[in-house]
Amino acid sequence: MAYQVVEKSAALDTLEAQLQERQSRLEALQVRVAQLQEARGLQARQVEDQRAQNAAQREAYEALRVHTSFQEAALRRLQEEARDLLERLVQGKARAAAERNLRNERRERAHQERVTQELKKAAKRTVSISESPDTFGDDGTKKGSETLTLALATEPEPLDSETCEKWKRPFRSASATSLTLSRCVDVMKGLLDFKKRRGHSVGGVPEQRYQSIPVCMVARLPTWAQDVLDAHLSEVNAVRFGPNSSLLATGGADRRIHLWNVVGGRLKASQTLEGAGGSITSVDFDPSGSQVLAATYNQAAQLWKVGEAQSKQETLSGHTDKVTAAKFKLTKHQAVTGSRDRTVKEWDLGRAYCCRTINVLSYCNDVVCGDHVIISGHNDQKIRFWDSRGPRCTQVIPVQGRVTSLSLSHDQMHLLSCSRDDTLKVIDLRVSNIRQVFRADGFRCGSDWTKAVFRYVHLPVLSTCVPSNPGVGVCSPLSPSPLHGCCSPDRSYALAGSWDGTLYIWDVDTGKLESSLRGPHCAAVNAVAWCHAGSHVVSVDQARKIVLWY
Repeated sequence: MAYQVVEKSAALDTLEAQLQERQSRLEALQVRVAQLQEARGLQARQVEDQRAQNAAQREAYEALRVHTSFQEAALRRLQEEARDLLERLVQGKARAAAERNLRNERRERAHQERVTQELKKAAKRTVSISESPDTFGDDGTKKGSETLTLALATEPEPLDSETCEKWKRPFRSASATSLTLSRCVDVMKGLLDFKKRRGHSVGGVPEQRYQSIPVCMVARLPTWAQDVLDAHLSEVNAVRFGPNSSLLATGGADRRIHLWNVVGGRLKASQTLEGAGGSITSVDFDPSGSQVLAATYNQAAQLWKVGEAQSKQETLSGHTDKVTAAKFKLTKHQAVTGSRDRTVKEWDLGRAYCCRTINVLSYCNDVVCGDHVIISGHNDQKIRFWDSRGPRCTQVIPVQGRVTSLSLSHDQMHLLSCSRDDTLKVIDLRVSNIRQVFRADGFRCGSDWTKAVFRYVHLPVLSTCVPSNPGVGVCSPLSPSPLHGCCSPDRSYALAGSWDGTLYIWDVDTGKLESSLRGPHCAAVNAVAWCHAGSHVVSVDQARKIVLWY
């Protein structure tokens, strides 16, 4: 029993040691539970705070959304009011011009009536013509004074013999009749000049529309590269000739426009236009050649003045994606831009204001403008026609391949399109039908902005080039002459550059490949331009080069 008591005591000691260990662990766990409960309470309080903040932010968002809707409604109302004010202003100016014209016409009629009355009175007036009393004859003797009376009437009366004899006598003094007649002639000239000066209304400025003037020059197809330059710091995307055929502009990915003069078969740098916010995709001159418009990748178009030392640019902002095309209309005060935001916008350049937005349903790669039509080429392989006086699309012509460029003929009867199916198509706008499709072995469209151009080339005929209206420059064959040639639109050509740097020229009338020019280009040709005189061609490529062809 004593042995069992000892064993039981040892077992009891072991159990007591285990109990103390477990009690210490329980205390540690209770402390941990307290800490976790405290952390849980803190997390719960943070969750409540976050919920309160979210609710406050939700309420602020709703308030801002309501305020934004109110602001948008107010903006729409202000835009409508601005349009109404503009219409009323235009109508007021038109009424003021009409009233001013009416007043001028009344004043002119009153002036004409007054002059007519003066002429009638002068015709009925009797004028005395007398010689000086100190008149000496040929023999040196002094003669007496002689008086001659001349009655001015509407119808001449027969003169008797005595009067005829008096008319034969010499006299020195200037006659009052000659003065009166000269004054009448001056008055009539003044009236004619006044009528000529009254050609335009003084109540408003007439819109300037520029028409191209035919140039008496024999054009020919280019055959060789005359000049080669590294034009930009990176690839060149666009090139365009000015109206005078000696000034051209190039734009590239370096965000600059360089102006060049063609002098003696060489390209000479004239001016650099900076300030574009992105890569330049197209350039265009206004009809007078005084402004340059460029489309850029910074969702805007830029407008510069040509020839100014520090040229300031106007920014036409409003697109929400890259602007791929920017063209002037028939006046220098209006322009059209196309963008990848699926819109085409018309601009009033006098106020840098977007006067119309057209939703075109697809990426727009190029636009051209006619008299009353806007033509846009798109990424969905379609060419769309828009009436500039109406809101809807008037016609859609499908083509195979994404449209990269459009070029309108001078007579606005044919449209040239270039597309990514490696073809050029000539569309007859009179019947809205594809007239020709140009292909060539080796020709491939190098990019989505590859530009092709139309060109009418005038062939010489043996006739004298004489202006039909002197000072205007319009040619009309009058008589044969071996010294000069007169321009006649005998051929039209399509020009485009390929991915391998080759230029291809097709005859539009026959549809045959006329020639292919291989030269200094070692990369894809992005754009080409044919001068208005027809004497030279310029091409630009992705390797920074600009080439002048003759």
